[in-house]
Amino acid sequence: MKHILSVIAISVLILVFALPGAVIAAGTTSSKPASDSDYRKAEKAVDSGDYQTALTHLNRALEDDPKNADVHNLLGYSYRKLGNTAKAFEHYGIALELEPKHRGANEYLGELYLETGQLEKAEQRLEVLDQACFFGCEEYDELKEAIEAYKARTSG
Repeated sequence: MKHILSVIAISVLILVFALPGAVIAAGTTSSKPASDSDYRKAEKAVDSGDYQTALTHLNRALEDDPKNADVHNLLGYSYRKLGNTAKAFEHYGIALELEPKHRGANEYLGELYLETGQLEKAEQRLEVLDQACFFGCEEYDELKEAIEAYKARTSG
């Protein structure tokens, strides 16, 4: 019996450490948008800095799948980059209502809080990411770096 428990424990540890990418990736995004084509086109537009085109595709994707956290997250990001903080807050909020541990939405909302001078709220998003990123993640690292840079700029 002891031997069986040892084998099970070792197997679990191997899975946990051998597959961290799979475990981490599971919390990154929600289900694939119904309008995958529009979502992919929006991602390409965002990557090229064409946020207005991204909004066009994202709004189409939103019509097909209004409860998709990824779509709302990218809408928030695009609106933020276009300077529409109210719409950015709105869509990040919806993304987090749908998926509270959405790593992208938590990071980007934290960055928006920094842009609007709300350090304490940005630090709250960092705490959520700390919990969501069990083995660490890029979103946590980037928001932490942004917070540190913000503190360096505003102190002194």
